Amino acid sequence: MLKKLAHWALCKSPWVCHLNGGSCNNCDIEIVASLMPRFDLERFGILLQGSPRHADVLLCTGPITRQIRDRIIRVYEQTPDPKFVIAVGTCGMSGRPFYGKGSYNVLGGVDRILPVDMYIPGCPPRPDAITYGVLKLLSTVDPKIAEAVAELEKNIPGIEDSVQESTYVES
Repeated sequence: MLKKLAHWALCKSPWVCHLNGGSCNNCDIEIVASLMPRFDLERFGILLQGSPRHADVLLCTGPITRQIRDRIIRVYEQTPDPKFVIAVGTCGMSGRPFYGKGSYNVLGGVDRILPVDMYIPGCPPRPDAITYGVLKLLSTVDPKIAEAVAELEKNIPGIEDSVQESTYVES
């Protein structure tokens, strides 16, 4: 009974929590734009939540640095199950352009420390790509969201190229 109620709540009102690992804030602006009236993630019941203890989805931007690593792991552990992680932007996916240029402090992308479920590439990614990525991820949970995603794919050619699903295998 309790599992059914939790699944229903996740499908009807998934909450996202935004985590910034130290990026340039372009992705943060695009995430906020996807929540504003023009792209309006809230019409799908998706709300921005300030606390990871109430969130279902973690939107991670920026490269993972040595300073933020332990804090992001702590936030991930505070998020209740079932939880999803979305890496937003080039920095969140790979740590580039900061990783690999002799920077001793940058560890790489979010997938270096957390299991990522969806990648949204771009520097910065467009708000419609962020909206589509969140909906595509949640379509695995709710058939009604899957119908909305199919409608988006039908009406906007090439939108499915704006996200990459994870091939994460737990070892």
